[in-house]
Amino acid sequence: MAGVEITVGVGAGARHLGVDRVVDLGPLHPSAHGAYRLRLAVRDDEVITAASPLVGHLHRGAEKLFEVRDYRQVLTLANRHDWLAAFCNELAVALAVERMTGMDVPPRAQALRVLLCELNRIMAHLVFLAPLTGTRDRDAVQAVLEEASGGRIHFMANRIGGLREDVPAGWTDRVREVLSTVDPGEAPTGLAGLGVLDRDAALAFGVTGPIGRASGVDFDLRRDDPLPGYRNLDVRPVVRTEGDALARVRCLVDEVRLSVALANRCLDDLPTGPVNLRLPKAVKAPEGSVYTWVEAPLGTSGVHLASRGEKTPWRLKLRTPSFNNVQALSALLPGTKVADLPAVLGSFAVVVGDIDK
Repeated sequence: MAGVEITVGVGAGARHLGVDRVVDLGPLHPSAHGAYRLRLAVRDDEVITAASPLVGHLHRGAEKLFEVRDYRQVLTLANRHDWLAAFCNELAVALAVERMTGMDVPPRAQALRVLLCELNRIMAHLVFLAPLTGTRDRDAVQAVLEEASGGRIHFMANRIGGLREDVPAGWTDRVREVLSTVDPGEAPTGLAGLGVLDRDAALAFGVTGPIGRASGVDFDLRRDDPLPGYRNLDVRPVVRTEGDALARVRCLVDEVRLSVALANRCLDDLPTGPVNLRLPKAVKAPEGSVYTWVEAPLGTSGVHLASRGEKTPWRLKLRTPSFNNVQALSALLPGTKVADLPAVLGSFAVVVGDIDK
């Protein structure tokens, strides 16, 4: 059959992309959290034969901005490249500085970090699940995160050496109440067989997080390289082998339930004591480099910090989950009908700010 190349544009700027034929997929959620393009080769029967994700529209420039800010200011930017994983991204940078300076973070801060990470994970997953399963529980989870940090999206709860402040009185009881009501819903069965990403392709692209685990990649830093607060929680990742859109959504649903259980275990064994360390006026990392990583909602979030002994990083390189994950669209979209694109992309959770870093 004769082929034709079209471009699918996501977002309000699609009609300005300068291509002959543009299909606007409509609402940004869940098909895209940000502006990116997919260049598709499509047969006459509207089946995709090749796909290339085109990014770079946001160009956040976070890595260069880090280099002219001190470490306290870097944390402010670190929670913005993936706006649904703000707490986890703050934590990755804080861990890098703490390890280079040899800080011993108080046990209560370590436990609260894990609790807040899991609440952040629940909130992020529920954002992507809302259009697919009809769940409406995100606001309640976001409310307790806001109460603990003062921020609704950009939490700024971490600081070098622990947390900015302790959680308010009575907060843990309110968290328990919210967790008891969280229901991620059920994955729609119509997604079965759509957009299959096999394990070998997932490994080749470095896909992590629920997308990777839906394709049989049994890797989760909460179990495989746990922070101190995770070591006694017996984390058992949700892993499936089908690799299709249904498996990806089911992984998100089951991971919400797992995070609820982990958060409750944190509440059961929350130590007392301080939540931060007394810091000098200027925090300086010694000369050298370090790599730290955490299990963010969408996968492995890593930070490579290189320092020349100053109060600003010489280089702070991000390893973001969405950057690797989005490239896998070139492997899973061929064979998909254009009519099924919204469902397939809805199951494939990425945040474009996390790509254009």
